Amino acid sequence: MPKDVFAAVDAWVFDLDHTLYPPAARLFDLIEVRMTAYVMEALDVGHAEADRLRAHYWATHGTTLAGLMREHDLDPLPYLHDVHDIPLDRLQPDPTLAAQIRALPGRRIVYTNGSAPYAERVLAARGLGGLFDAIYGVEDAGFQPKPDRTAFETIFAKDGLRPGTAAMFEDDARNLKVPHEMGMRTVHVAETRGPGAHIQFHTDDLSGFLARLT
Repeated sequence: MPKDVFAAVDAWVFDLDHTLYPPAARLFDLIEVRMTAYVMEALDVGHAEADRLRAHYWATHGTTLAGLMREHDLDPLPYLHDVHDIPLDRLQPDPTLAAQIRALPGRRIVYTNGSAPYAERVLAARGLGGLFDAIYGVEDAGFQPKPDRTAFETIFAKDGLRPGTAAMFEDDARNLKVPHEMGMRTVHVAETRGPGAHIQFHTDDLSGFLARLT
């Protein structure tokens, strides 16, 4: 891995779920249960139909919330509070990852399609609290989700981030396409590398990858 590719990076942007904690924690299983229940109640549909709609919203709009807002004019704030109200006892502190993030030069940022309060809870449970200069949730992007270009532009403008000197770490390969087009270094954090030239680097070990940079 050419270390010099990251030499000019002064902003490090991390997704949250399945990026700053391992997928094996399966937190999203808990969130998905609450998402399905919320869709059932909000739209007065059965479980199977709610699951079908969630799959449709994810494929068409990027997130369940975006689909509910665009197709049903749903109020996003009660939804975000409800679906992220889950226990975090599956998470463990990761001192090694904390040390590698702390060693990164420049601004360190979390940007998630979840809510910022949920992100803060997850970071605290992982022993990563206080390491980031900013934490942005979907609410900070006007409820527009990744992978929408408008969402990235909104967050980066709010932060003052210059994509040409920034790097993005993300488990969903779809969400790296726009950052790559904007000039960011892109790192896919997942067990299997996603398809597409917009993925410059892949790792299934975020701590190990960051160690090679610092």
